[in-house]
Amino acid sequence: MPPARATEPAPGLRRRAAPLWKIRPRHQGIARTWLRIAAACLAGAATLPAAPAWASPAQPETAGKVPARTPVVHPALWKVSDEDTTIWLFGTIHVLPEPVNWDTGAVAKALAASDTLVTEVPMDDNRAAQVTMARLSQRDDGKNLRDTLPPKVRTAYEEAMTSLGLPVGAFDANDGWFAALMLSLIPLQASGFDLANGIDKQITEAAIAQGKAREALETPEYQLGQFETLSPKTQAAYLAEVIEALPTMKSDIGDMVEAWKNGKAEKLAEILNEQESDPAIREALLTTRNANWTKWIEQRLATPGTVFMAVGAGHLAGKDSVQALLARDGVKAVRVQ
Repeated sequence: MPPARATEPAPGLRRRAAPLWKIRPRHQGIARTWLRIAAACLAGAATLPAAPAWASPAQPETAGKVPARTPVVHPALWKVSDEDTTIWLFGTIHVLPEPVNWDTGAVAKALAASDTLVTEVPMDDNRAAQVTMARLSQRDDGKNLRDTLPPKVRTAYEEAMTSLGLPVGAFDANDGWFAALMLSLIPLQASGFDLANGIDKQITEAAIAQGKAREALETPEYQLGQFETLSPKTQAAYLAEVIEALPTMKSDIGDMVEAWKNGKAEKLAEILNEQESDPAIREALLTTRNANWTKWIEQRLATPGTVFMAVGAGHLAGKDSVQALLARDGVKAVRVQ
């Protein structure tokens, strides 16, 4: 059995003045990749590690409350099987602005029939995730983050921090990737996106209630380590592009959520993956992980049983999706919903 791996934190603050920059179309694919990453990094923890007082999230009054009637959605579901093993592939959204009724029809039946739930990360190991992030996100070069940024990027970064109500020096001791994640996560949470509404958390709760075994594909150490592999130059560039994407972040995430609700896998691929132009980040955060998961599935087919595998929807969409990699190895994934 392949080793486990995965994670996540999240903060939030009240948004203040409008941003002072404009997004450039050529950066949309890069920015959306960071949006996917930011959402993924909410999957295992709900707060910043050792969050200072100013980082207390301004939660909407409705956050985490389930309306009397929630909309029914029809996200995509695939089936991989042989004579004695079935593995369901279900794409999730890690955070949502409101609860949705995903546990119906084919998805509900597949989950109920499964012996084991497999998620990207251990969903009940928040403390370990926070400790790992706190350690890995610290700079080890003795430099101040803002001092390493090009002048124009530094100016835009400080304006972004001020706009979000954050002290400009809040992440000075951190790596660029951490600052980029925080600048993605905070506006999302301030806009009402809540881990409690996320599908991964709800699936985990359902699996616990049903007494299912649970496994994870990744550890906090591995997943966050992918950020650490990015060069300082790449991290600074992505921080700049996240800043440029902030004005359209909510609408971009909204497009992603709508595509997921309606099971539009190719639309998700277009939004999340296909516009990514940087091969280093695509390899570290998408294709390498998909290849690892593909091998896990192929090995798991040798063990009888039924598995429900719930991972971020972006990993099950596009030319480098898990299903595409399985097909190259002669393993067929059948679309069920």
